[in-house]
Amino acid sequence: MIQVREACVDRIVSETEDIQEVMVSFEGKQEKAMVYCHMSGLVQTGDRVLLNTTACSLGLGTGGYHFVIANLDNRERDLSGPGHIMKLRYTPLQVKCLSVEEQQSRWHEKIRDFEDLDGFPVIAATLHSMVGPICALIKMMKPETRIAYIMTDGAALPIAFSRTVRELKEKNLLDASITCGNAFGGDMEAVNFYTGIIAAREAAGCHTAVVAMGPGIVGTGTGFGFTGIEQGYIIDGINTLGGVPVAVPRISFADTRERHRGISHHTIKVLDRIARTRALVPLPVLEEQKMQYIRQQVADHKLDRKHRIIYTQGEQVFQAMEDYGLSITTMGRGVKEDPEFFQALGASARVALDYID
Repeated sequence: MIQVREACVDRIVSETEDIQEVMVSFEGKQEKAMVYCHMSGLVQTGDRVLLNTTACSLGLGTGGYHFVIANLDNRERDLSGPGHIMKLRYTPLQVKCLSVEEQQSRWHEKIRDFEDLDGFPVIAATLHSMVGPICALIKMMKPETRIAYIMTDGAALPIAFSRTVRELKEKNLLDASITCGNAFGGDMEAVNFYTGIIAAREAAGCHTAVVAMGPGIVGTGTGFGFTGIEQGYIIDGINTLGGVPVAVPRISFADTRERHRGISHHTIKVLDRIARTRALVPLPVLEEQKMQYIRQQVADHKLDRKHRIIYTQGEQVFQAMEDYGLSITTMGRGVKEDPEFFQALGASARVALDYID
């Protein structure tokens, strides 16, 4: 069930080629809304629009935004151009795109004839907030590295919703974005994360890739009920393709929830129960008391019997974030409030660098 309201666009707050942030008025109030330009078309001040107001009405996330379904004063949409793969299939918002795999794509033969990644390093992360710091440290340490971000459909589906991706592209910290599954709007589209990874190497010419969902991980406080569980089968997929999976651990000593203390139960569940194949698992070198806690978690769950655990320094990520002006937070916490989270990202970037040609 969705809630729909008709509104009027009062003003445009900001806009790019892909997205507009607008103020709209309806039912005697003025509120924020997002417009995905390639779905509903551009809006102008005074246009009547149809809004999906469901999440805000329920007091849920999405940053307090409504979302424009259609511009009622601009119904003409140009559907010409290549591509016939539909994303958000069989929903009222299904959208046409050109995927790298389909016959009309100039990359079709490359994807069709692919055989093996030959040790291509792929960084499998669980939170969108992990992407920026990892890219920053790789670029700081090896600036010529071409990096792809493969956005899965585990959270936000339009890549245009990600301010992080826009910032990384503007600062030349990200060379290609690929949206897979029902995520859409990247530089390239892929039907699944397998072909997304293949496209990162064969079509985008990148030296490494980061696979992670968009903003908005879902958790339920249960062992298996979180969208980050996809990290497990992404690890297996990377191995299937002949790549080197680097599994980014979620680590925190600032989170007040016991299940996320040290190595998060999300990471433990993925490495222990979900992933069926071996991954490189970088863990940051921390102060002794915290190291003891993490080592005990590794031992208790026998993670080192299944995966290659690599302890390495990760604090260089702080310098990389400062150099590139990244003020990324996770769960509202920055590097000062939750340094271990970011050190784990630094450790992951350093390990991936060892496998980048």
